[in-house]
Amino acid sequence: MNKLLVLLLVSCNFTVLHAGSPDGFVARTFTDSRGGELLYRELIPEGYDRAGKFPLVLFLHGGGERGDDYTRQLAHGSRMFTNPVNMEKYPAVVLFPQCPAGAYWAFHERPSNGFDPLTLPVDYEITPVLGSVMEMVREYVASGRIDTDRIYVVGLSMGGMATFDLACRFPDVFAAAVPICGAVNPERLPGAAGVNFRIFHGDEDDVVPPVNSRMAYSRLRECGIAVEYYELPGVGHGSWNPAFNFPDFFEWLFSQRKSR
Repeated sequence: MNKLLVLLLVSCNFTVLHAGSPDGFVARTFTDSRGGELLYRELIPEGYDRAGKFPLVLFLHGGGERGDDYTRQLAHGSRMFTNPVNMEKYPAVVLFPQCPAGAYWAFHERPSNGFDPLTLPVDYEITPVLGSVMEMVREYVASGRIDTDRIYVVGLSMGGMATFDLACRFPDVFAAAVPICGAVNPERLPGAAGVNFRIFHGDEDDVVPPVNSRMAYSRLRECGIAVEYYELPGVGHGSWNPAFNFPDFFEWLFSQRKSR
């Protein structure tokens, strides 16, 4: 059974902190099955309260946007979703969760050997915060308003690592994954069969070495998993800006569908 369609047996809930915001995102809090709180921002498309189903985009920020202010996670990427042209052409539910300060999306602690792909962990339990994120996604699916064939995960830096992590853990959930300057042990990637990847990395990244994306691309191809890789010449760690400005970024993302 699709893991995403299994409803939680415990009570989870959402809290709205603001009725609206100038940037179009609403600040909300999700309470998970353990009683933990996940801060996030939500963008709902026009017509969501009427008949029909919409794609869902999960956006995972980088390490510099951690905290508890409901706002910092919108620093990169949010404006492309609130662009009026994109909102009209690609209506979707967009979720920007915020990772607590000091925590990591994909790892229980910062890897001791840095971001060397071959020394990153392979078999380990999902982190509590990423577990909360997936519970939140399940709740949105349970509403009946989400197109379960069009659920996407996009992440940059620390969020790019989590994008790989979720694609490997929940390949039956995500139709597409866009890890930007991320990292993963390539031995995990056979588990991501069925997810379509588009990877971005700057060739001068001195924070998360581009060898991570190169090895991920090679391993995905070896496994027969659909993948595109764009290594950006002369770009350092901030490769998300040119990635978001790729001419077909939205067109590619929203054209991906799950093959059941």
